Amino acid sequence: MQSSTQPILRDIVLVGGGHSHVGVLKQFAMNPVSGVRLTLICRDTHTPYSGMLPGYLAGHYTYDEVHIDLSRLAEYCGARFYRDEAIGIDRNRQTVRCRNRPDVPYDHLSINIGSAPQVQSVEGAERHAIPVKPIHGFNQRWLDLLNRLETHDGPMVVATVGAGAGGVELTLAMQHRLENELRQRGRDPRQLQFHLFDASDTLLPTHNRRVRETFERILNERGVIIHLSASVDRVSGSQIHTDSGGSFAVDEVLWVTRAGGPEWLRNTGLALDDDGFILTRDTLQTENDDRIFAAGDIATVVPYPREKAGVFAVRQGRPLARNLRRVATNQPPEAYRPQSTWLALISTGDQYAVASRGDWSVRGRWVWRWKDWIDRRFMSTFNELPEMETAASKPDTAAAQSPEEASQAISAVAMRCGGCGAKVGSTVISRALGQLAPVERKDVLVGLHSPDDAAVVQVPPGKASVQTIDFFRAFIDDPYLFGRIAANHSLGDIFAMGAEAQTATAVATVPYGIESKVEDVVYQMMSGAVSMLNAANCALVGGHTGEGQELALGFAVNGLIDPDAIMSKGGLRPGDVLILTKPIGTGTLFAAHPRFKARGRWIDEALEQMLVSNQRAAECIHQHGARACTDVTGFGLLGHLVEMTRPSGVDAELDLSALPLLSGAEETAARGILSSLQPANVRLRRAIGNQLEMVNHPRYPLIFDPQTAGGLLAGVPGDRADECVEALKALGYGRTAIIGRVTAQGEALEPIRLNA
Repeated sequence: MQSSTQPILRDIVLVGGGHSHVGVLKQFAMNPVSGVRLTLICRDTHTPYSGMLPGYLAGHYTYDEVHIDLSRLAEYCGARFYRDEAIGIDRNRQTVRCRNRPDVPYDHLSINIGSAPQVQSVEGAERHAIPVKPIHGFNQRWLDLLNRLETHDGPMVVATVGAGAGGVELTLAMQHRLENELRQRGRDPRQLQFHLFDASDTLLPTHNRRVRETFERILNERGVIIHLSASVDRVSGSQIHTDSGGSFAVDEVLWVTRAGGPEWLRNTGLALDDDGFILTRDTLQTENDDRIFAAGDIATVVPYPREKAGVFAVRQGRPLARNLRRVATNQPPEAYRPQSTWLALISTGDQYAVASRGDWSVRGRWVWRWKDWIDRRFMSTFNELPEMETAASKPDTAAAQSPEEASQAISAVAMRCGGCGAKVGSTVISRALGQLAPVERKDVLVGLHSPDDAAVVQVPPGKASVQTIDFFRAFIDDPYLFGRIAANHSLGDIFAMGAEAQTATAVATVPYGIESKVEDVVYQMMSGAVSMLNAANCALVGGHTGEGQELALGFAVNGLIDPDAIMSKGGLRPGDVLILTKPIGTGTLFAAHPRFKARGRWIDEALEQMLVSNQRAAECIHQHGARACTDVTGFGLLGHLVEMTRPSGVDAELDLSALPLLSGAEETAARGILSSLQPANVRLRRAIGNQLEMVNHPRYPLIFDPQTAGGLLAGVPGDRADECVEALKALGYGRTAIIGRVTAQGEALEPIRLNA
């Protein structure tokens, strides 16, 4: 994540990771606006480029070649990336409602979410057809189809509904790929049959006669059966039915027609057309809300109606960025006029393509090579990102909309007080925390439900109090997600001891800024934290919030434990088996992320693992006889294992090949991209008896890798280890692994031995 001394004055929220919005991100990266922050909300980290999707289906491109990594692009642009799905807009409060997080406030909003299939208007289509749109989910549906092909015995009939350019191109791409798949399996490709349906009486109706004739000939040559003037009015499990009474046996149905806007847009009050697309002016502002813009397939530019085509979404990126920049700095937006004709390059599946523009058309393998060059060049601008130097800047108040805001911005970074003068204002804290609902416990006598100078908590008879503290600065730009991870990390020590969490006191540092922005950051962060604390039945009882350069959060957590059931670091015994409940690699991955060297899906997996609580794992391990346990965090796997062997008076062996690793961790470590804490952790290599013979093992660096919200490392009696692993996996700890064993202490000073 990137930090700045510039206070945030305006928030531009981008809903959807479509072609227009990736253009906006790149434009703002090249020319940022001081005081203006971008936030991208998208449910998927990797967004497909529609122009290369047919080539991907045909097998000419890999997944990464046709997808833009939004996580990496947002990091490059200094934008916040919220991986979630927008499900509504409150225009009065100027907030975006999301499925899995608190509302996100905006000053200006842009929507670029593409279109959704209107399959609900055709009986059975929603259940039995595979919609190509929204494109973000099509890859999994395509992979599922390929899997069904592998297990399908005998002939297979595939039908495409929609004979425009998209339907024709996808049909030919699928045919090329599926026939090749059958050949590779030693099966007869003639077992495949393809049908193409459309209510229109013309193929590719928006293209010229030569293009239509070319594709009609190609489809006929390849045995695709064309059904024109055949409106599909019903789809069953094994048949397509048309309005003329025809019925056709099919195994798979792809839906490439009748797209419209998602249903939630109808509840926003925005002006929509009959298909649910947002009506915009030539400035790309919506017709009835100047603060909201729309672009791409989801938008209908009223003065210039055009076909829903990716070329317009791509071309709208620059004018959309320009107008967002202008309105954020109190300038009037400028009119945008799309071209009246456009170049379409339509492939035929076999590295052959047809070019179409107005009445002009050419075709050939050279056209495919031309298209391939254009597409790869476009993708390289988003996926080949150089490392950027970030320079601190003085406060810029161009985006301020009043003298009061400008004054707040200047005072936000100038002459900041220390001591108690560095606290965040009580009004801001009260408003932010007033929206939270921490869990209530009977043993909390004084807490947030009745605020006082300090919390008062009872310790029940027969219980001992467990106390721990953790604190670290944000490593991601999503305060809600950061709050959840920080709370989960802080609870880890409590669970590793075998205790239950009782209360937590927060300490936070929030970047300087105007009150409305600080309030939202506090609310988002503490909403995430409280969601994790509540899930653990841990009551938030108080805290302290101060100003600083960077967002940071920590908790002092109190727990309760039976004194006779403590799992300490000193409880290892010879014969115990070492079990690790979560994969490692967060240190190297989050060192690679700000350098744009980590794929977004690697970061997604790491974040998902950081959100997995150790609570049930600790209970399971204890039930299977563990006497020693710790959570793997900043000192890395080796550091925490050494902390266990020393007080236990034992040695241990680690099997490097058995270590569960996060996706991408081995790759980034191999490139020498390591955490800044790695050098300090590596000093513990002196605890390894055979260090010299294992130093070149590709997993060797990862035993020093510092973890955030890491898993549990426990010693379980050998005769119960397999049973424990199966129980942990059944509880959702699917990457649990046996990674070594505990041995009697030998004569050597080094307690650890590594095995390949």
